[in-house]
Amino acid sequence: METDIAAARRDTIRRFERVRSTTDAITSRLSDEDQVPQSRPDASPTKWHRAHTPWFFEEFVLAPHDPGYQRCDDRYAYLFNSYYEAVGARHPRAERGLQTRPTCNDVAAFRAHVDTAIVGLCEHTDDETFAAIATLIELGLHHEQQHQELALMDVKHLFSRNPGGNPHYREGGPVRRDLATPPLGWVDIAGGLVDIGHDPTHGFAFDNENPRHTVLVDRFRIANRLTTAGEYAEFIADGGYDRPELWLSDGWFTAQREHWSAPLYWDRSDEGWTALTFDGRRPVLDAEPVVHVSHYEADAFARWAGARLATEFEWEAAAAGLATVGNLLDDIGTDPLHPCPADVHDPGLRQMFGDAWEWTASAYLPYPRFRIAPGAVGEYNVKFMSGQMVLRGGSAVTPTGHIRSTYRNFFAPHCRWMFSGIRLAGDA
Repeated sequence: METDIAAARRDTIRRFERVRSTTDAITSRLSDEDQVPQSRPDASPTKWHRAHTPWFFEEFVLAPHDPGYQRCDDRYAYLFNSYYEAVGARHPRAERGLQTRPTCNDVAAFRAHVDTAIVGLCEHTDDETFAAIATLIELGLHHEQQHQELALMDVKHLFSRNPGGNPHYREGGPVRRDLATPPLGWVDIAGGLVDIGHDPTHGFAFDNENPRHTVLVDRFRIANRLTTAGEYAEFIADGGYDRPELWLSDGWFTAQREHWSAPLYWDRSDEGWTALTFDGRRPVLDAEPVVHVSHYEADAFARWAGARLATEFEWEAAAAGLATVGNLLDDIGTDPLHPCPADVHDPGLRQMFGDAWEWTASAYLPYPRFRIAPGAVGEYNVKFMSGQMVLRGGSAVTPTGHIRSTYRNFFAPHCRWMFSGIRLAGDA
């Protein structure tokens, strides 16, 4: 009979291989030339994403816990560190697109080298060491899933800057057609004392989802679906980008400086609005959720609509008990890779998970009694708890198993290149 520790080793290896192969499937649709450029300072080349994820396993699992491990290349510790100051120096983030060497083939070899070493360590190390590394491997796999989504976000932005026409990430994706938009309705949430944060009995969570604590939430109401592209087009047509009374001061000056007049990737043609998608540029569908808007735009739209954004605690209170969904990033040819219109027959709250990251009105701050994890992995989230806003829900390119009601995504309020959308809220 298989022992518990033997089953844990097998399950860890199976999950490791599945997540790693999903990264390879996502990036296999790109040429080597696609994987090298960097389209903006806060984005990263696909090749760098592919190399940084094995760097994490090498640095935090293999080097400390496998005495016989030989690094693939000593240069990689510097080239593919992201922001871990405790680990050592790193290549500047804004210059990652200059790394023409190592090549894409070299990075593939690095990934294979680390894969072999991790599987071997899981199979042959003693039980005490395996117990220590299993938690780190799980963290590394969720970290890699974050980079799967980031890689898709970054390559979409790269394609938007391509001067050579209308590049397609894939050909022959699902056929999209406009549907009837369900009427915007409201769901009343009673509020009261609400438990917020990760329940330790529910599996993995990042440190910023802890500790679970109680928050007093007043009665409120929340929209039964995401804001649609058609509704956002009405905001544009009503001069939404030209009315300073709708905007936060920083947002107004950012929109003016950056010449915003629509969501990122939207363009106006003689036939109406079009948007860049992973299947190329196509007409914007009125019923689909609007995405690629900043917090500033979401806040301005909510004010225009006579509503507001939910706090992250209100959002989590509304989402409590709802079933989460996943995206099929391991089947990249059939996944929509774009938010879908709400189902008109679906009662209650729709689209809470897996269509768009929903901006909240909450600044990204630590929960009460939050403690930084010891060692370099403690830098994972805490150093970003300044100048960021929280998003909830998961997007159309968030991997399966990486969506839950307690997940706290975060971006600066001006950011638009992620799949960020809007859900209105209001006072009861």
